[in-house]
Amino acid sequence: MSMEALLHMNVMTTLLVAFIALVMFTLLLIRNRALRTKLHQVQEEAQRKIAEAQRQLATERRAAEVAAREKILHARQKIEQELEVQHNELEKSRRRLEQREDNIDKRQLELEQLSKQIAIRQENVARREAQVAQLIAKQTEELEKISGLSQTEARNQLLKRLNEELRQERFQLIQHSQQQAKEQAERIAQDIISQAIQRCAVDHTSETTVSVVSLPNDDMKGRIIGREGRNIRTFEQLTGVDLIVDDTPEAVVLSSFDPVRREVARIALENLIQDGRIQPSRIEEMVGKARQKINERIQEAGQNATLEAGVTSPHPEIIRLLGKLQFRTSFGQNVLQHSIEVSHLAGTMASEIGARVAIARRAGLLHDIGKAVDFEREGTHAQISMEIARAHGEREEVVNAIGAHHGEIEPQSIEAVLVQAADAISAARPGARRETLESYIKRLESLEALAMDFKGVEKVYAIHAGREIRILVKPDEMDDASSQELARDVATEIEHAMDYPGQIRVTVIRETRAIEYAK
Repeated sequence: MSMEALLHMNVMTTLLVAFIALVMFTLLLIRNRALRTKLHQVQEEAQRKIAEAQRQLATERRAAEVAAREKILHARQKIEQELEVQHNELEKSRRRLEQREDNIDKRQLELEQLSKQIAIRQENVARREAQVAQLIAKQTEELEKISGLSQTEARNQLLKRLNEELRQERFQLIQHSQQQAKEQAERIAQDIISQAIQRCAVDHTSETTVSVVSLPNDDMKGRIIGREGRNIRTFEQLTGVDLIVDDTPEAVVLSSFDPVRREVARIALENLIQDGRIQPSRIEEMVGKARQKINERIQEAGQNATLEAGVTSPHPEIIRLLGKLQFRTSFGQNVLQHSIEVSHLAGTMASEIGARVAIARRAGLLHDIGKAVDFEREGTHAQISMEIARAHGEREEVVNAIGAHHGEIEPQSIEAVLVQAADAISAARPGARRETLESYIKRLESLEALAMDFKGVEKVYAIHAGREIRILVKPDEMDDASSQELARDVATEIEHAMDYPGQIRVTVIRETRAIEYAK
C-alpha cells in the first residue's frame, strides 16, 4: 500500500472517531437536558404534594378544633346541668332544715309548756304525799296502840309471813316450770334422738386382750417352740407379743395389750402353721408380710370409714390413725365403729335442728382419734385428738368439738354439743359397752358417798346399775321445797364430779310418820 493510501486511511479514522465523539457528546447533552426536565417535574410534583398535604392537614386541624370545641361545649353543658341539679338539691335540703328548725322551735315551746305543767303536778303530788304521810303516821300510831306492837316488830312479822308464802309459791312455780320444760325438752330430744338412732344401726363386737390360734395337732406346739425355744423367742422378739403354749389342746394363746401387734402375730403364726416351715428366718419373713398386710388393712379401714361417714379430703395421716382404731376397743366397744356411729348420730341430729351437718359428722368421726396413739403421748385422748386434728389442718370448729366431747373444754358451737350427745348415746345404749365388776362397784360407791355429803341426808341407795340414786332425807330437817333443791344440787354435783355414760336419775324421798300406841 502506498503512503497516500495510509494517510487517507488515518484521516478517515480520525474523522470517524471525531464523529463518534460528537455523537456521544450530543447524546449526553440530550440526556442531561431530559434529566434536568424530569428533575424539574419531580420537584414540581413534590411541591404540589407538599402543598396538598399542608392543605389536608390544615383541614383536619380545623375539624379537630371544631370537634374539641363541641366536646368542651357538651361537657360544659353537662357540668352546668349537674351543678343546677346539686343546687336544686341543696336548696331543697336548706328548706327541709329550715322546716325542721321551725318544728324544733315549736316542740321546744311545747316541752317548756309541758315542763311547767309537770312542775305544777309535782308540787300537787308532793303536797298530797305529805298529806298521805301524815295520815299514815296517824294510822300507824293508832295501829301500834291497838296491836301493842311497834312498827319494826310488825314489819318483821309481816316480812316473815310473806317470805314463807313466797317461798312456797316460788317452789311451786319452779316445779311447774321445770316439769313443763322437762316434758317439752324430753319430747323434742326423744324425737330427734329416735330418728338419729333409727337411721344409724351399727353392730358392735366385744374384743379382749388375747387371741387364740388353732393348731392342726399338738405336735405343732413343739415345732412352734423350736429347738431350745429359739423359734418362740424369735417370734416374741419380732412381734412384741407373748406366745403362751399351755395344756390347751390344739391351741396357743397370743397375749398383748396392743391389738395391732396381736393381730400381726396372729396372721404371721397362722401363715407359719399353714406353711409348715417354722424357723427364725421364715418367722422373720412371715412377720414382715403380716405387718405389711396389717398396714394395708389399716389404710383401707381408714378410707372406708371416711367414705361411710361422708367426710371428705382428710389428711393421709388422719386416715391412717382412723384405720388403727379398728384394732382398739373401749369397754369392749370397737373404737372405729363407735366413731362412725357418733358421726352418723351427730350428723342426723344436726340436720334435724338445722346445724352444720358436715362439721358435726367430721368432728364425730375424729373425736376419738387420739386413742390410736394415746399410749405414745401424754394427756387425755380428747386432748391428743384435738392436737392431732389441729396439726393436720382441721377447722377450729372441728377441733373445739373434738376437745369438748368429754367436757374438758367449753363447747363453742352447737355442733360440739351434738358430738357430746352422740358420744353419750353411742356409749350408753344397751349392749354397746361392758364394765368390769371393780369399776362398777367403785362407781356405785362414789355415787352414794357424793350424795351422803349433803346436809339432811339420812340414807342413799344406788339402784338400776347406777342409773338412779334414791336419797332418804330427815323429815324434821327438810321440807318439800328443800327436798326439791337437794335433788337439783345433787344432780349438778354429779354432773361436775363424775364421768358416766347416759344419765343418772336423782330421787329424793321425804317421809313423815305419825306413830301412836293404843293402851
